[in-house]
Amino acid sequence: MTAAVREAVCRLDQIEREGGVTALVAGEAVAIIRTHEDHVYALSNYDPFSKASVLARGIVGTRSVDGEDVPFVASPMFKQAFDLRTGECLDDRAVAVATYDVRVVDGVVEVATRTP
Repeated sequence: MTAAVREAVCRLDQIEREGGVTALVAGEAVAIIRTHEDHVYALSNYDPFSKASVLARGIVGTRSVDGEDVPFVASPMFKQAFDLRTGECLDDRAVAVATYDVRVVDGVVEVATRTP
């Protein structure tokens, strides 16, 4: 088993609460999203519905799904919501975007590169 390769992408304080930034991680555009509770998630910045790289500029919130509060980002284009934990589209369960392992170490956000 190989260890995950992580890239430092920014400082946590550079991401507004309930906002996002885009980072290039191993050549892929990744949306780094910070929730109101200071949880940090990373998912593909590519919105499969609008075919644009815009998810980092989406609306961040929570939605109740089967009695559970699910953190999401809604595309600024057509408003489809994506579960920040899994990348699954909450409006069309047949669609999902890639997610990335992310952590904050000493105030620096690190994202693991995806392995083929």
